[in-house]
Amino acid sequence: MSPGIIALVSAVAVGVLLSVLKSRFDGRFRGTRAIRPSEKEAVQDSSVATERVTAAELGAELGERATMLQFSSAFCAPCRATRRTLAEVESMVDGVRHIEVDAELHLELVRRLDIMRTPTVLVLDASGAIVTRASGQPRKADVIAALGQAVDASTSKQL
Repeated sequence: MSPGIIALVSAVAVGVLLSVLKSRFDGRFRGTRAIRPSEKEAVQDSSVATERVTAAELGAELGERATMLQFSSAFCAPCRATRRTLAEVESMVDGVRHIEVDAELHLELVRRLDIMRTPTVLVLDASGAIVTRASGQPRKADVIAALGQAVDASTSKQL
């Protein structure tokens, strides 16, 4: 075989591998994990620092039970699809609010929250604490599951 064919086959194989990895992880919520019983006291302790987003930073009120915070940019096609998905979930679940933020206009918040691409969706509990995040276009079922975690987190903090 010639070196050109070997290089071509290798490039195609690497491209397929990267495509599979991207499709596997794109739009998946991360940053959540099961809390071990020994960690529950630390989570319930209000002195433990948790990243929070306030209504003043967003210029909009947070949801009563949870908030889906979407970072978008003007020419982002997946951002439009994500907006439709989150609006549909918002209409299905009481007490949940969808807020879309233009990443270019809120650069300080983007830097503080380590937003690397659009769309990025943060799911916040009722107090504005970040429960989970997804980079890329999330599926509706994943959004609903993430909201369940946020509502559970809000309920356990109130008890």
